[in-house]
Amino acid sequence: MHSNSSSTTAAARSIDASAVKKKSGYLYRLKKDLVRNKLIYLILLPVVAYYVIFHYVPMYGAQIAFKQFSPAKGILASEWVGFIHFKQFFSSFYFWRVLKNTLLISFYELIFGFPAPILLALLLNEVRVRFFKRAVQTITYIPHFISVVIVVGMTVDFFSLNGLVNQLLGMFGVEPLKFFNSSDYFRFLFVGSGIWQGVGWGSIIYLAAIAGIDPSLYEAARVDGANRFKQIRHITLPGIAPTIIILFILTIGHFMSVGAEKIILLYNPAMYETADTISTFVYRKGLLESNYSFSAAVGLFNSVINFILLIITNRLSSSLTDTKLW
Repeated sequence: MHSNSSSTTAAARSIDASAVKKKSGYLYRLKKDLVRNKLIYLILLPVVAYYVIFHYVPMYGAQIAFKQFSPAKGILASEWVGFIHFKQFFSSFYFWRVLKNTLLISFYELIFGFPAPILLALLLNEVRVRFFKRAVQTITYIPHFISVVIVVGMTVDFFSLNGLVNQLLGMFGVEPLKFFNSSDYFRFLFVGSGIWQGVGWGSIIYLAAIAGIDPSLYEAARVDGANRFKQIRHITLPGIAPTIIILFILTIGHFMSVGAEKIILLYNPAMYETADTISTFVYRKGLLESNYSFSAAVGLFNSVINFILLIITNRLSSSLTDTKLW
């Protein structure tokens, strides 16, 4: 009798334990969260669909980098050639030029372009006149909504031989500079116009991060006699440091991805020495020369480098700080 009751109790406990485990399992929690936040997931669905359709599905076509792709044969029927296209790229006359230009332009964008929105957000946060602050925000946000074609057109007009910049330089006795007839000024034009177009829009996320800092910290700092510079150094910057680190990691993740559209619109044969990058090289080989396999190999090489840089940066951030992507 006693043994029967003990076995019954043990069986009941095991059933209860399995039921608790089932309710605490990942699938159960996921299902419960989907039901509770179904509207949020519904809003997220178009974003997920975009990345699946336009980013993950096209990865299937990356295999043409290892084939001699022919549109008539298709991807599957094209002949495998291994790493021939990669070897051709590495031994190409243009390899070191496009690699050097890509690295330098990306480095200049990182050094000058990445801190610009942070500095603008810090300055705007210190402005106490609301009308002036909103006016500056509006003026700096507007260039983000201007198309690349118009931005390049404005750059060409301003920096042409008879443009506004040369007219201003002439007022100080400086000879007109031939910005578009020399390769020396391309990186300045490319990076500078990019900062002008994106600095205002990029500052939004930093302003939001600053708004999340506890105001009592500033009050305590003022009581202790800290001026504005000390408040920025000891409160604002540490408060937005996680945001800065995350965006820095994401920036490094596309360090080698210099956009070809703006370069193609901005450069000319006189600028090829400093303007020709991996993206423009892929454009010429893939679209203009219809060498799809070779351009796919170059693009895959570029993506692999970006992925490696992302992994390294995330691990360094994880080891040096408490902030990381994963």
